[in-house]
Amino acid sequence: MVADHFLDHEADEFLPEFRVEIGFLRQFAQAGDLALLTPRIGRGQRMGRFVGPDRLGDAEPFGQDMDQGGVDIVDAAAKGGQLRVGCGLGHRGHAYHGGGAVSKRSRVLPSGPRGRMAAGMTADIVPLPRKRPTLDPMLALTAPGMNSVNAVILDRMQSEIPLIPALAGHLISGGGKRLRPMLTLAGAELVGYQGTRHHKLAAAVEFIHTATLLHDDVVDGSELRRGKAAANIIFGNPATVLVGDFLFSRAFELMTEDGSLKVLKILSSASAIIAEGEVSQLTAQRQIGTSEERYLSIIGAKTAALFAAASRIAAVVAECDEPQEQALEAYGRNLGIAFQLVDDAIDYDSDAAEMGKDQGDDFREGKMTLPVILAYARGTEEERKFWQLAIAGHRSSEDDLAEAIRLIGKYDAVEATRERARHYAQRAIDAISIFPDSKARAAMAEAAQFAVARGY
Repeated sequence: MVADHFLDHEADEFLPEFRVEIGFLRQFAQAGDLALLTPRIGRGQRMGRFVGPDRLGDAEPFGQDMDQGGVDIVDAAAKGGQLRVGCGLGHRGHAYHGGGAVSKRSRVLPSGPRGRMAAGMTADIVPLPRKRPTLDPMLALTAPGMNSVNAVILDRMQSEIPLIPALAGHLISGGGKRLRPMLTLAGAELVGYQGTRHHKLAAAVEFIHTATLLHDDVVDGSELRRGKAAANIIFGNPATVLVGDFLFSRAFELMTEDGSLKVLKILSSASAIIAEGEVSQLTAQRQIGTSEERYLSIIGAKTAALFAAASRIAAVVAECDEPQEQALEAYGRNLGIAFQLVDDAIDYDSDAAEMGKDQGDDFREGKMTLPVILAYARGTEEERKFWQLAIAGHRSSEDDLAEAIRLIGKYDAVEATRERARHYAQRAIDAISIFPDSKARAAMAEAAQFAVARGY
């Protein structure tokens, strides 16, 4: 079994985990052979006793915590002459069980003119420095358009009722990544759209998102949002709900002004799916038996649906063909799932100052997010009893939260959640590979990587 492609330092962790040694044409593999190897990897083909994962779809059976699409083997800095890396015997495109773990110090064999193996030498595998992914390319790409979008937002949140712009402005001006409207703008750049219709539609997307946040904070009883007091704490629940309704209405005004029935259908359908997802999450609350499949269905509705719609409408206004529409939708949907997975991991892995909300909110609310689902599934009988009481609401003190974080750490549930997020982020990146290489595509790919690497 081998990964889709190879990235620097992670090979050092990946290969020993599975006790795998790589060979090539029944000889010791050379660094140059990787260029020939990687195109054959990850298409579900049978390889000896292994079946290569079909990118992300078949990755899970090989190990819950391994990222099949995020491993690289780097060139070795070796001593003396032309070198072959001695990692075992194998066949083109195959990987076999080795006799033991692969160490950071690999054995290398110099090759003579006829490819003969000589006495062994050693070489250090040197991790290449990696730039931490950021949203900077996405922000730079969409900055001109976001100025127009922000102007629309400020204009349409106004009302003769002073409470409406005051409450809406409290959240809208309170920061946030504005990632959803950026997806619409970036998608338009990706497909080469030169018009301005998408500016109002991106504002509509942000209004839908803001409305759902206001409603969520009331339902959850949240006290913090984006690092400051939530609107419901300042203005009360009734006003917060009603202003959320106002923003939904503004969003639909902007959709109808665009005049496209297809756009209206995509965004209105997304709004309905979001509401269904929130209700589904409510019914799953404090239900310890919630499955991972049910959880993924919930986040696919409450979060990923708007990501998908925001991305797809860019292709619609640009009058792209159906495959391009579907590619952008797939990008947004998979990015949205990855984004929510990391959000749920962060609740047990970051402090309030970094997150902009109280740590442990999901725990106290009895939400069965993936870190809890995994920790519960992997726990002992005694640990499961703790989770049963905690999710039911009978153990919610600070000490109980500390115990929950300890158990989640014990079973690497946060990292496992991030690994799943990496799978979906790679799917998002793969989805837009049908488009020519460009600054827009690179920015969108890095945005997917950022969604997984972020701590807030």
